[in-house]
Amino acid sequence: MVWYHYVSYFFGGLFLANEVPHWVSGVMGRPFQSPFAKPPGEGLSSSTVNVLWGAFNLAVAYVLLCQVGSFDLRNVGHVAVAGLAAVAASVLGARAFGRFHGGNDPR
Repeated sequence: MVWYHYVSYFFGGLFLANEVPHWVSGVMGRPFQSPFAKPPGEGLSSSTVNVLWGAFNLAVAYVLLCQVGSFDLRNVGHVAVAGLAAVAASVLGARAFGRFHGGNDPR
């Protein structure tokens, strides 16, 4: 396997992790930060925008994970690279968005 397949799997994991909060917030009918808000990443976008943004992220993740190389869920290396990226993106997202939603202040 060539090195750029692993780069693709890493970014696929990032897009997959980014899909979840947008999709879930949108389906729940809640506004959430998105790149389309004002200011970008800080203001709130509508639930519809978030569903569409989540769907776009899922489509990009699909292309990066399933159409580049031959991603195999049984291959520990493939899953580790995508999983590491997903966890890193999730932790960074939790810290960044926690300041808006009170998640950084445990009580």
